[in-house]
Amino acid sequence: MSSLRRFALWVMGFDVVTVLWGALVRATGSGAGCGAHWPLCNGVVFPRSPTAETLVEMTHRLTGGVALVLVFALVIWSLRVLPRGHAGRMAALTAGAFIVLEALVGAALVLFGWVGNDNSAARGGAVVVHLVNTFLLLGSLALTAALVDGPGRLTVRGRGPLAAAMGLALATVVVSGATGAVAALGDTLYPAASVASGLAEDLREQAPFLLRLRLVHPFTSLASALVLVVIARAVLQAREQRLRSPALRLLVLLGLQLLAGALNVVLLAPIWLQIVHLGLADVTWIALVMLAAASLSSRPEAVPSAVRTAFEV
Repeated sequence: MSSLRRFALWVMGFDVVTVLWGALVRATGSGAGCGAHWPLCNGVVFPRSPTAETLVEMTHRLTGGVALVLVFALVIWSLRVLPRGHAGRMAALTAGAFIVLEALVGAALVLFGWVGNDNSAARGGAVVVHLVNTFLLLGSLALTAALVDGPGRLTVRGRGPLAAAMGLALATVVVSGATGAVAALGDTLYPAASVASGLAEDLREQAPFLLRLRLVHPFTSLASALVLVVIARAVLQAREQRLRSPALRLLVLLGLQLLAGALNVVLLAPIWLQIVHLGLADVTWIALVMLAAASLSSRPEAVPSAVRTAFEV
């Protein structure tokens, strides 16, 4: 493993931690800890006598700033080391673009007041955009790590059903994650006293839109899980050793993610479990991107016929 690959994996891990801290900001209602100020906090660089909410928000901003620097360092390193036309260069550059968008979306949440107890449709939309951008950022970092030590080529042409299946899997996981972000916001703003009362509230005719959307997440999650199981099973049946470990890793993480999701419902979404659930969603997404990269980074003729046949059935 090259030093560049190790650094890409380290940057990706740090970004996951930053994302999880951002979830802590949302779950604890600390998004307004610095008031309607960005990048300053309550109009100053370091506020005196900060509250707990301010410390949580400030910590997230600091980790986000470090993540920005690390991603830019990865971009510069990739441009210096990798040859022109290498897919790893493009993946790193894409990560650089998404980390900037991540900062801008975070700033918008604060400046437009889409934090704390705000339950507007605009906040719901911003949360979805934030989640999708986060997935794309983590996916770009995962691609960078996956490609820097290889020939640096992703080939979709000639892959037929294999490429289509991977594209479908990636899309379903993004949709599941987006609905999960809305569900988590609903859990924060409208905590339920019990599973039964929470379901009754969701189904109430005058229920807020966030609660109605919360009902969608279990169905998108199950649909996404079914797609991932079918794809991973097809890869394992092909008995291609190079793809076996990524496929097994994806299945294990998916199982843990479904378990965490079920417990999240039963235990009424405690903050610690929300963080675990999101963390598993992030690493499951990363595992899927790694599997897709491993499947599509070789020449079409290098992909075993058994794998191609499995996706043509």
